[in-house]
Amino acid sequence: MVARQRGVGMSSSKVLEQLRGKHVLVTGTTGFLGKVVLEKLIRAVPDIGGVHLLIRGNGRHSDARSRFLDEIATSSVFDRLRQENGEAFEIFLEERLHCVTGEMTQHGFGLQPEAFRKLADSIDAVINSAASVNFREELDKALTINTLCLENIAGLARQNPELAVIHVSTCYVNGMNSGQITESVIKPAGDDIPRSPAGYYEIEELIRVLNDSIADVRSRYSGKMLERKLVDLGIREANRYGWSDTYTFTKWLGEQLLMKALDGRALTIVRPSIIESALEEPAPGWIEGVKVADAIILAYAREKVTVFPGKRSGIIDVIPVDLVTNAIILAVAEALGEPAQQRVYQCCSGSSNPVSLGEFIDHLMAEAKSNYAAYEQLFRRQPVKPFIAVNRTVFDALVGGARIPLSMMQRMMRQLGMLGKERDLKVLRNLDTTRSLATIFGFYTAPDYIFRNDELLALASRTGEVDKALFPVDARQIDWAVYLRKIHLAGLNRYALNTKSKPRQHSSRARKQAA
Repeated sequence: MVARQRGVGMSSSKVLEQLRGKHVLVTGTTGFLGKVVLEKLIRAVPDIGGVHLLIRGNGRHSDARSRFLDEIATSSVFDRLRQENGEAFEIFLEERLHCVTGEMTQHGFGLQPEAFRKLADSIDAVINSAASVNFREELDKALTINTLCLENIAGLARQNPELAVIHVSTCYVNGMNSGQITESVIKPAGDDIPRSPAGYYEIEELIRVLNDSIADVRSRYSGKMLERKLVDLGIREANRYGWSDTYTFTKWLGEQLLMKALDGRALTIVRPSIIESALEEPAPGWIEGVKVADAIILAYAREKVTVFPGKRSGIIDVIPVDLVTNAIILAVAEALGEPAQQRVYQCCSGSSNPVSLGEFIDHLMAEAKSNYAAYEQLFRRQPVKPFIAVNRTVFDALVGGARIPLSMMQRMMRQLGMLGKERDLKVLRNLDTTRSLATIFGFYTAPDYIFRNDELLALASRTGEVDKALFPVDARQIDWAVYLRKIHLAGLNRYALNTKSKPRQHSSRARKQAA
């Protein structure tokens, strides 16, 4: 649709030519990135053979098609498609959008063996964007979703040796390594893990040890205490091997599992940095939910946080979701057209167009000062206090030193049958919010690493000027002042924080088909 509207012929685009007639399976389309990938495939690759979605049923919807129509097709991510060519969009959903009811974490997606084989044989590529992005997930859940269930992706490739596998990971599998981080296999910064001659790390014994530890915790605790202990176990094991949280640890493990299982096959790992709102597509600022940087932005906007641990000179590696989507599509086209091999691409901004934490904060405060009223969902009033980044030692001293006397005063007044002053209680709650956010995100605001994306930029150059325009991945096009102040904050206000209900826009053709 897009290619033809811009007057770009199929023969002039290597990517569109490579994807002509191909069938692509996408996982994770109930999530933020997955939706944008789906939208771009439908809108920008008009001659794609078909898109297949793996979606699990839930309490409201027993099958994938009905859940897609109710929870995904109604998303504002498709507004542009509906406005530009609503009829073509509906026809695509009816004729070339195939929903598969399955569960990532079950063996063979929970499908019958014949159905699994049929799925594998019917697709040319798979884009796996399904993941748990909870930084403090219980270890058993994170290990299942981010690592172990990738055996199902490998199973598709074993059934279909020609299958191109694109796995979405994260730049932060880097863990606690410092310096220039290249597009390669990451060495753990902590305890040793054996490495194979092929380059990946042998994780079978480590996973066995982790599962034994999980079983031990389960045998001794239950209920909420069990959940807390499994979270603590995940953080402890992640730290031991060189990661700050369970999410990045299990994503690294997932990379190793796939690299071993698909040794000699077509596997591309795409590692985005911190994915935030769209720069341009499907609409400037489009976002779903509150992401990593947004939790801190929102806490400052609501005047819950005024000080945070961080290094003002440190690079906050933020990348718009549409650039990540384009990197994934370029990777699919390359994997379909080139000899089978394993590749790693990092989609990031830190090496080509860096923005520091200090600049990030300054842009936020400047917009809050000059234009807060334009973001009625974000700012309830103009923040009166600055947002200050300090080193971790100073932060701990400030927050701990302020919290102890306030907490003691609150307990004493309760014992005397008196309510604490509302102002003191609010300060105490804000300190708790600050400390909680710092526990989860503090590692990301004091970076001493730079993610390189030289290989991704080289891939974009090889595709040619037409595809560089259709599928841009270069972060040098970002004007950070404009993006952070006018695009991203507006997107948070309009999409992520707007609680006004929007009429559901079901596809009439697809609805009839589902019935």
